Amino acid sequence: MSKADTFREPVTDHKVIAGVLAGERRALEQLYSHYFPPIRTMILRNSGTEDEAKDVFQDAVCVLYDKVTSSEGFSLTSQLNTYLYAICRRLWLKELKANSRLTGELGYVEEEASLEMDLALHQEKEEQFERMQSALEGIGEPCRSILTDFYIKNLSMQEISKKFEYTNADNAKNQKYKCLQRLKKLYFNKK
Repeated sequence: MSKADTFREPVTDHKVIAGVLAGERRALEQLYSHYFPPIRTMILRNSGTEDEAKDVFQDAVCVLYDKVTSSEGFSLTSQLNTYLYAICRRLWLKELKANSRLTGELGYVEEEASLEMDLALHQEKEEQFERMQSALEGIGEPCRSILTDFYIKNLSMQEISKKFEYTNADNAKNQKYKCLQRLKKLYFNKK
């Protein structure tokens, strides 16, 4: 491994899209190395072969390229892996239907309407997560730490009281409640 490999920048959706737009070979390599594995798994689990997975992914990359280079412009409204996965699932459903391999026994393969609902639900959850992350950043300290300690690290109010030097667990509980109210206010005002 070279030093250049050690200090590579992380792959981000926007960097990959910008690279595709610029015609960079590295962007295509990143598309295949980071985004192809879940597509391959989905297709192999649903009566497909490795070659079919590669073909479907290639078609999805072509769709992405067409969208990115269109005169209308391209705005990614979800994560790139979600976008590519949805395109590939739609293409694979069409392939299964065309070859009469879509049967009632394939519980994993859903109808296209269900696919649209899944994608919309995923996008909504992603937006909610981003709003919550923004709200958590907005409440500042010590509220962020108190809520993280209680809800994520599962610390008791007694432990939080000691950590933040409150006189007792009830005071810590009152502070947690105030922080939670501030978080809710920030979260719901960002809609």
